[in-house]
Amino acid sequence: MSKPLDGIKVLELGQLIAGPFATKMLGEFGAEVIKIEPPGTGDPLRKWRMLHEGTSVWWASQSRNKKSVTLNLHEREGQDVIRQLVADVDVIVENFRPGTLEKWNLGFEDLRKINPRLIMLRVSGYGQTGPYKDLPGFGVVGEAMGGLRHLSGEPDRPPVRVGISIGDSLSALHGVIGVLLALRHRDQFNGKGQVIDVALYESVFNMMESTLAEYSVFGHVRQPAGSSLPGITPSNAYRCADGKYALVAGNGDSIFKRLMALIGRDDIGNDPALAHNDGRAAQADYIDGVIGQWTAQHTLDEVLSQLHEHRIPGGRIYDAADIAQDPHYQARQMLIDGELEDGTPVTLPGVLPKLSATPGDVRRRAPLLGQDTQDILDRLGIDAATREQWRARGII
Repeated sequence: MSKPLDGIKVLELGQLIAGPFATKMLGEFGAEVIKIEPPGTGDPLRKWRMLHEGTSVWWASQSRNKKSVTLNLHEREGQDVIRQLVADVDVIVENFRPGTLEKWNLGFEDLRKINPRLIMLRVSGYGQTGPYKDLPGFGVVGEAMGGLRHLSGEPDRPPVRVGISIGDSLSALHGVIGVLLALRHRDQFNGKGQVIDVALYESVFNMMESTLAEYSVFGHVRQPAGSSLPGITPSNAYRCADGKYALVAGNGDSIFKRLMALIGRDDIGNDPALAHNDGRAAQADYIDGVIGQWTAQHTLDEVLSQLHEHRIPGGRIYDAADIAQDPHYQARQMLIDGELEDGTPVTLPGVLPKLSATPGDVRRRAPLLGQDTQDILDRLGIDAATREQWRARGII
């Protein structure tokens, strides 16, 4: 079955999360992804988090469908190989500090002379322009500058991180959107490529809903609120009789009435002052207290069973073990079988988004370091004697 990106060639010069997560998604939908890694060490992600036989199990997810080529970009010969590859690729993805590629004469203006159709996705902490562009920026910095870290956690407590590198992943998603838009424009209109400039902080900021508008109009700075959703009521986590928490989202007007009927509080559900969200938000603490009194009398399973029966959105808080055993995850093919470098079975996340006619898939496991170097150099016509010389010099 054909894939939407069949025939698209992607050259990945990035490492760790933001750039490589973007290429992972492109590869799942048919693009050929050639990943360039430093000889000897490879992408640092190979050593992040929990290791199996010396390699991160994260690697199995992040780098599936990719080809690994080792190449020292600090050396002229390595840079020359990139120029040869650029002649036949559609997209370059990089997440170095701005100016790094230009230092190697591999910037967009240099490479577009070789291939005018080239599209370059550049992911960095602060973007390619502006007064902060030369500062180092990881996802955690982007999350803080974008406004997310300020809102994470409980009131009057130190801010907390989300628990994953969400700034990097959000930037990758914005980058994928940019690549698809640029491919569409190139192939439908002028046939020329362009640069997609993605900043970590801007990708986070794009998710910050009404926070800026509220400050602009009212001078209001939204504050951390723990598990509640300020201004939207009721939507919170409520403790149940077994000590577990039920997430209840009864903030739709008709849903709120059903919820109050379920817990035996029609007096609240029929109160005209609480018929709409603005009235409920003004009495959020009171409403949360009433719901909490009800959930405290029932186990989590009992609460969820009654919520679902009355068509009220509710759920439990999942950890990785819950996800791995959940029948809905399984039915939706969100838990797929993979294998590590030595063949050890591993469960990996499924492919998103889900397309009905041309779904993405996993065609090969994450590569060994430099697994495809010889094949790619053969493709470029670089002979065995030159390869051996380069290997001795640490170029490959």
